[in-house]
Amino acid sequence: MAAARQSAWESAQIQLAAAARHLGLEDGTHQLLATPRREMTVSIPLRRDDGHVEVLRGYRVQHNLSRGPAKGGIRYHPSTDIDEVRALAMWMTWKCALIGIPYGGAKGGVTIDPRLYSQNELERVTRRYASEILPIIGPERDIPAPDVGTDEQTMAWFMDTYSVNKGYTVTGVVTGKPISVGGSQGRGGATSRGVLFSAFAALREAGVDPRDVSVAVQGFGKVGGLAAQFLHDAGCKVVAVSDVKGGAYNSMGLNPAAMIRAMKQGLDSVAGYPGTDHISNEELIELDVDVLVPAALEGVVHESNADRVRARFIVEGANGPTTPDADEILEDRGVLVVPDILANSGGVAVSYFEWVQDLQAYWWTEDQVNDRLKAIMEGAYAEVSALARDEKVSLRTAAQMIGVGRVAEAHRTRGLYP
Repeated sequence: MAAARQSAWESAQIQLAAAARHLGLEDGTHQLLATPRREMTVSIPLRRDDGHVEVLRGYRVQHNLSRGPAKGGIRYHPSTDIDEVRALAMWMTWKCALIGIPYGGAKGGVTIDPRLYSQNELERVTRRYASEILPIIGPERDIPAPDVGTDEQTMAWFMDTYSVNKGYTVTGVVTGKPISVGGSQGRGGATSRGVLFSAFAALREAGVDPRDVSVAVQGFGKVGGLAAQFLHDAGCKVVAVSDVKGGAYNSMGLNPAAMIRAMKQGLDSVAGYPGTDHISNEELIELDVDVLVPAALEGVVHESNADRVRARFIVEGANGPTTPDADEILEDRGVLVVPDILANSGGVAVSYFEWVQDLQAYWWTEDQVNDRLKAIMEGAYAEVSALARDEKVSLRTAAQMIGVGRVAEAHRTRGLYP
């Protein structure tokens, strides 16, 4: 029988332990960083459109608050559970510290398949979930954002629910909102743009011209779809993309912008896109391409398929797409992995910009947002790459060392109360 794959929480703990060893952290500090600061599990009763009531389960985990208020998305997915949310919250802590923004890490989620619910039902779920976790969130406490299965409309409902309970409008309680209610220019494509900046930094460092590379993107949602478009527009040849129902492949290259338009006009899946060959998500991971962008869910590159990955570069658009077992195999094979807490940090960077704008009631242009994002992403990549060379470790270990080290330093500086 095949060995069970590592869960996201197991992967997060293994990565933390490796960083703690390299940093020489004492056991007490390691344990503090390994343990979420606060967790909330809530029931969400929902009256369906046909009148019957069902009860969903929701979560919010605040992993660490040493460097500032908690920050992290809200996920609606049928596989969401407390361990997944714990892992995502921990990765958010390191991500925020790595790119130098003053947040701790958090994450939330509801165990639900949003495709099976009407818009009105999703609004009722969101408003009840927001009401249940209201005691621990706020613009100075914990600032949610969209994630898998949620979007800017979800954030508008969330912000409105919080504001109604407070008695006045509080735009800064969430980020990733529509522009009309305090959102930021450039937020919608920020994670994808960060993937582009990270990929190009890795390619430049390796002496590779982006116009000479082929790319496969797993996941054609909010992150993967725009990442594919941005990479294509910048000169890369995107040959394969996929979503939950399968993938599309064309060795001559795809037009991601046209595919996004087709999806908005009702195309059920990229797997049915004209002029392409159907491939599975598993086959996409193993394609003979230069750059692989896993931009869906956790654990898609694992011990059982890592030795069949033929990409020279993996740029992680999703959180935790590569397990620690797979990392070892890929490193031995010379595959460069740009880790999630670096590659997909563009979203939280621009969420920070949005929060700052909300607090000041002063708005930036999209060019200002993108320029500031580019500076943060390229600066963070250079710092991670330099440490990896100096310490002779992988980019993931170097990124974890920087993020974990900054959080540990903040904890030491603040001290232990009481």
